[in-house]
Amino acid sequence: MRRSPLLPWLFVAPALALVLLTVLLPALMALLISFTHTGLDLREPLQFIGLANLRRLLADPMFLRVLGTTFLYLIGVVPPIVVGSLALAVLVNRSLPGVHWFRAAFYTPVLVSIVVAAIAFRWLYAENGLINGWGQALLGSGFQPIGFLTDPRLALPAVMLVTLWKGLGYYMVIFLGGLQGISKDLYEAAELDGSRGWRQHIDITLPLLRPYVGLVAVISAIAATKVFEEVFLMTQGGPADSTRTVVYYVYDLAFQELEISYACTAGLALFLVVLLLSLLQQLLKGSGLPKLED
Repeated sequence: MRRSPLLPWLFVAPALALVLLTVLLPALMALLISFTHTGLDLREPLQFIGLANLRRLLADPMFLRVLGTTFLYLIGVVPPIVVGSLALAVLVNRSLPGVHWFRAAFYTPVLVSIVVAAIAFRWLYAENGLINGWGQALLGSGFQPIGFLTDPRLALPAVMLVTLWKGLGYYMVIFLGGLQGISKDLYEAAELDGSRGWRQHIDITLPLLRPYVGLVAVISAIAATKVFEEVFLMTQGGPADSTRTVVYYVYDLAFQELEISYACTAGLALFLVVLLLSLLQQLLKGSGLPKLED
């Protein structure tokens, strides 16, 4: 019995319809609204204003500031995630008793809700929280509480730490999969050539894990660019807008200031940045994983 060529499409039709309704259609509406002047009530007639929102965005000092903050967040998160998760993967990629427990322990933060993690870290960072309590206990009355979330110089790194804590275990698993695909014969051959200890990781591990490094860097960069929950739950963009990122700025414009059309324009600018990172990911994916058998 010959199968109809439409049968596979029938299976994917529900998923395609869901993507159309929840992703593509809202994206097209946002694109349309960005060329108009409209408020919260979308039933009002759209007033087309052309590229006025785009010109306003390019001259908006707050947008340039939040764009810089987002870039700092990306720079402060991506390199430590790549290096830290790779180091953890190398650490747990050993045939030792109980190593599975260490893998589970490092991966546990991934399973914790970001809401729970943000609230827990906010309590740790509080002036009467655990960290300052330890400082008071160790240094006595001369210790001045540190305002991790109230000092503009410390707030952004404090929020970054939550992202690092949540993400290291996830990317560790990606690197661990790559490490377990490397033949042990390569390390034995390198040892015969005089490469030992950490030198083996420089000569063998890093070159063979280059596609994985690129993949983790791009994925973590996309996630850092779209950071919102940590900022919303811990600092609300403060103090003094030091932790306000692009996504949080779009949220403020849309739901606090009710400038829907301008928020859509800022969101589309962020979309272009994420699109470029996604295209970079596809290029790295197209390069293929290392062929270890060669």
